[in-house]
Amino acid sequence: MISADQIRSTYDLLAPHIRCTPVIDVDGADFHLSCGSLSLKLESLQHAGSFKSRGAFTNLLTREVPSAGVVAASGGNHGAAVAFAAMKLGVPAKIFVPSVASPAKIRQITEYGAELVIAGERYADALAASESWVAQSGAMSIHAFDQVETLLGQGTVALEFERQMSTLDTLLVSVGGGGLIAGIAAWYRGKISVVGVEPEQAPTLTRALEAGRPVDAEAGGIAADSLAPRRVGELVFPIVQQYVNRTVLVTDDSIREAQRQLWRVLRVVAEPGGVAAFAALISGRYIAGPHERVGILVCGGNTVGVDFSV
Repeated sequence: MISADQIRSTYDLLAPHIRCTPVIDVDGADFHLSCGSLSLKLESLQHAGSFKSRGAFTNLLTREVPSAGVVAASGGNHGAAVAFAAMKLGVPAKIFVPSVASPAKIRQITEYGAELVIAGERYADALAASESWVAQSGAMSIHAFDQVETLLGQGTVALEFERQMSTLDTLLVSVGGGGLIAGIAAWYRGKISVVGVEPEQAPTLTRALEAGRPVDAEAGGIAADSLAPRRVGELVFPIVQQYVNRTVLVTDDSIREAQRQLWRVLRVVAEPGGVAAFAALISGRYIAGPHERVGILVCGGNTVGVDFSV
């Protein structure tokens, strides 16, 4: 279990290397919702386009990096974040991604100077390939979600959000491997309601909570490049089990609609995984009370070729 003091110390270390991303307050009526005020934290504007840069920098700044550099397996965003952090700190990086990774994320990784390897069809395939490379090369592995340093970095999102908006009742968080929601939950520790949102075709945390332990789940859908790791992390699960209130599932169609609505009202571009939390409100899978102050984390913006017409 990670502590609030550890997250606070991590934030002090990260501050020179990350952006304090903005929070936008909007009226629910702007999105045809019956709830009152919404607070959207645009972590999609973070370096490398997602919250993942926090965990990447935490690993590089707190662990001893060997001469062989670092290696990461990723659906795309984690790889881009590790590549960006490695570039900034002058460290060699090798990134393994599955074939479902989006062209936008693949291009980012190579533009940041990392060596890219496409391995298999899903995240689990890329992870296995990266582990083989670690054994062969001696490079330092940076796990996308199931590592203490990664959890501490992602937890700084919650610290920052609370400083910007201290009156939240509920925070909706998109879930893949669970590193983000676990870090957030470890910071709030029951002070507010934390709700995980997953695609119906990748119910990783939902299945784990039902089983009482991490188990394999489906790994498909429109957000498969960021929210479909097959199972949540072993370090992640006990934190989530204790401090996350519940999960809800959303359809691919509602994710697409959430993308369009964010563009229509705020001119904010978000990728499918980055907007799943907002899709829970748009679709009615999560219904907020008339006086409930809801926070939404827009956690990734790495996408191209989206039709935002409404």
